[in-house]
Amino acid sequence: MRDPFKNPFPSDSARHAIWEMLVPRDIDAFLAADWSMVEHDFVEEGFIGIDGRKEVSPDKWRLAFPTLSAYRQEWLRQAKDFAEQSFAEDARTAIFTTTTLEDIEIEGDTALVRKKFDGGITKSDNTRDVLQWQTLYYCRLHEGRWKISGFTGYLPNPMG
Repeated sequence: MRDPFKNPFPSDSARHAIWEMLVPRDIDAFLAADWSMVEHDFVEEGFIGIDGRKEVSPDKWRLAFPTLSAYRQEWLRQAKDFAEQSFAEDARTAIFTTTTLEDIEIEGDTALVRKKFDGGITKSDNTRDVLQWQTLYYCRLHEGRWKISGFTGYLPNPMG
């Protein structure tokens, strides 16, 4: 059984660093609604974010985040909205349990990272928020460390 809290890349420094950035640091910053915890994980120049809108057809995807600033605003909105909700289970554990990031393709100083969510979180009123989508992150080795230069996210999981 996979331990959702354990980095699956203990002896691969590049993949280890990418996993740490995109799983625990991202989750903890989101739960704290604190962008400062992740702001240095992005390459601002040329950043682009595509919202797949959980649609299989690329014709329905949108250039929702043409800048890092646009993405930051939406990230903070979602984080603050999440923080106002009440859950019947530990939110951090639930998010870790639904998150899988085991596929990182690296070519030189560029990486394609596949992060998937498959599960949910039970709210205090006993309803369930389904967390089921995936994101393709484009990362680069920038100023000596791995950073996010863009993504295509909110894609269906599974596709098609």
